Amino acid sequence: MTGGAPPDRELRCLIVDDESPARDELRYLLDEHGGVQVVGSAATAEEALLLLENVGYDIVFLDIRMPGLSGLELAAILQDMPDSPQVVFTTAYPDHAVDAFGLSAVDYLLKPLSPERLAESIDRVRRRLDRPPTAAAPTTSEPPATVRGEDPANRQTARLPIQRGDRTVFVHEDDIVAASAAHGYSYIYLNTERVLVNYSLTELEQRLSSSFFRVHRSYLANLNRLVELRPDFKGALVLVMDDQATTRIPVSRRQAQELRKRLGL
Repeated sequence: MTGGAPPDRELRCLIVDDESPARDELRYLLDEHGGVQVVGSAATAEEALLLLENVGYDIVFLDIRMPGLSGLELAAILQDMPDSPQVVFTTAYPDHAVDAFGLSAVDYLLKPLSPERLAESIDRVRRRLDRPPTAAAPTTSEPPATVRGEDPANRQTARLPIQRGDRTVFVHEDDIVAASAAHGYSYIYLNTERVLVNYSLTELEQRLSSSFFRVHRSYLANLNRLVELRPDFKGALVLVMDDQATTRIPVSRRQAQELRKRLGL
């Protein structure tokens, strides 16, 4: 949604879950929390799409495993919609978190839901909605932070050529927040958008400077755009980046130790 969501305005919410008790429980928790108006509910992704065509929602609480389209497939469709709502996944299965955050989900909540985690998700939604859609990355009089142990004078930067229709556009690597694998191609994450490019993740790793670190077999992160390192719900690590969407990137257990070394931790 555009225009932000001030604290005194209720968020307009859609609940999508194929199990009626789960929908009722989430509605109860949202009523207890306050500040969120449940405008609609749907038992399938197809029903949800019909509702989304006619009503503007701020937030969609979305189950993953449903008959027909899955929650992940619906979230991918929502990304291409104008003024798309923020998505919070609610599921009993922890094994889809990587895919969920790859779709720029605000959060990934495991059932049974707790009031505390739900409140944290709602706060995250409000912070995203409060950011102007065209906000540029913050600038300061100081040079960008660099990875510890790296000499800024020797830091090599690159410009990445990408196709935009019949044009070739050169993107400076400092503007690339992260990249994710996409079946032989990759998505690069810029400050306000995600762009499909004709490079594999390995090719991007070779083209870009040492500021980029392969934190996961499916993700490459620009450590100069990292703002927070936090544990996820399974005790693994998640990177929080400084783009408009505060993109969250999972770190594999294999790479966690090397990442800590790179960051001087």
